[in-house]
Amino acid sequence: MDLNTLYSEKRVGKDNPTNNTEIRTEFQRDFDRIIFSSAFRRLQNKTQVFPLPGSVFVHNRLTHSLEVASVGRSLGTSIGEFIAKKYAAELSDDSKEFYRYSLYNVIASACLCHDIGNPAFGHSGEDAIASYFKKNEDSLKQHFTEKQWSDFVNFEGNANAIRILTQQQKGKSEGGIKLTYSTIASIAKYPCESSARDENFIHRKKFGFFQSEIKTFIDVATKASMIRDDSNPLVYRRHPFVWLVEAADDICYNIIDLEDAHRLGIIENSQCIHLLKSLIGGVGIDNIPKIEAQLDKITDKNDKISYLRAKAIHALTTESQRIFTNSFDSFVNGTADKSLFDRIKESYPALQEIVSFSYENIYNHRSVVEIENAGYNVMYNLLSHFVTPVIIEKQNRTKSDQKALRLVPQQFIYDDQDKYQRVLGILDYVSGMTDNYATDLYRKIKGIDIGMTI
Repeated sequence: MDLNTLYSEKRVGKDNPTNNTEIRTEFQRDFDRIIFSSAFRRLQNKTQVFPLPGSVFVHNRLTHSLEVASVGRSLGTSIGEFIAKKYAAELSDDSKEFYRYSLYNVIASACLCHDIGNPAFGHSGEDAIASYFKKNEDSLKQHFTEKQWSDFVNFEGNANAIRILTQQQKGKSEGGIKLTYSTIASIAKYPCESSARDENFIHRKKFGFFQSEIKTFIDVATKASMIRDDSNPLVYRRHPFVWLVEAADDICYNIIDLEDAHRLGIIENSQCIHLLKSLIGGVGIDNIPKIEAQLDKITDKNDKISYLRAKAIHALTTESQRIFTNSFDSFVNGTADKSLFDRIKESYPALQEIVSFSYENIYNHRSVVEIENAGYNVMYNLLSHFVTPVIIEKQNRTKSDQKALRLVPQQFIYDDQDKYQRVLGILDYVSGMTDNYATDLYRKIKGIDIGMTI
């Protein structure tokens, strides 16, 4: 593949280039646009793993995304320099400039918005949306095509991210946040439509775009030189930058969730230290005697773990860089079939031990399961309140249907479009809610809380 064609400054929904006097590069502007977007700000009140709020600070989706962007920036910097040096003879002057000074902005920007499509309450929110349609198939499926129905019963935060970032909401500008095609391509972990889902292939385990965004995604894929795998159903191979964004995410949540569990007392200090030191020593990036000497100087238990967390992330980031550069061709030509994190996990039992511990003791901890159950019920019931009324033609809605839809901001009401678009509008509204907003609205429409709030 031609490395000169893997990136594009073109923006979704915008034909004219930015003024040449702009100090920032197009890719720096992507980062800034995401930071200042309302969709990004809402991540501050969306659950990462543990319930929010609490007496002990734990990560939410926003702090997680900022940390992933930090790791992604490091990966983008080192890989960009690698490409610029090793493939200098094949690169144009503009491409050398891009890989040295802009790739890290693309990766960091994609990391910032990789979770922007996740609904309230994390994966339980996704499950609630998909389950609502599955359980109401008899009354709902008849209104949609097979591919449209597949979008609903397989609702996916990754696809929702593409929609949030690119769609034109009622009364708003075309192209959503108007990011470059490079950044959009870099978050497409599953670049296929929902009917192409296949767990046997890494790029098809889930799906990456709804039917409503299929034309936009084809345009993005074309401009970013993504390899088309199939046309019906539509499937692309992952863009090479996706692997770096995915690695940054995997590294952060696997290590930082462990740190959060320690702060909450789910894992003992000595056990957490053992797991992290074993990982750092196994990867062999740092000098363990020096690390132990530094630990002896730190008396605060939480600070000890923070120190080891930083070392562990550094070790995994460095190892990801090594694997990516050593297998560079497979990531560029679309033949890679395993994530960077999974490749590391295969080589280091200590990392597998952390993953196994987290699954058993963190992700299945009672507080986590409680919030997942509660979140599922909140999201399911909100959909029950809004989806049926919006499917009914406007002139046939009852008073209660009309009252229900009055709670939905007008930017999400698409009465002049087909039923698929109308339901997507409701999903835009519900999936964009923060945990607190969704819970508050649920309590009000169920009559649990009655009274005026402003």
